[in-house]
Amino acid sequence: MKMAFVVCNEVYTARVMEILEKIGIDYYTRWEQVKGKGHGTEAHLGTRSFPGVNTMLMIAFTDQPALETLIENINETNKGIARPDDRIRLFQVPLERIV
Repeated sequence: MKMAFVVCNEVYTARVMEILEKIGIDYYTRWEQVKGKGHGTEAHLGTRSFPGVNTMLMIAFTDQPALETLIENINETNKGIARPDDRIRLFQVPLERIV
């Protein structure tokens, strides 16, 4: 089992949700107005100096093919996003148990 955290600039939230709908993933936890900074990217802190915020989704996968399909769709979507700072990120970690 795997856990994926999907992080995107809030302006791309609709695109991420469209991807999930298209590939049949209707299970997730979503956080709005997430603040942070990635390696080599601009900060998204919701302030005047660092405007913008992110959206984050947590998705538990018991099915590896569904995760691979999500990764493929995110990679394809990222090809159309010009600024590297704005690309959708997916972080995959092991998931030991769902209770």
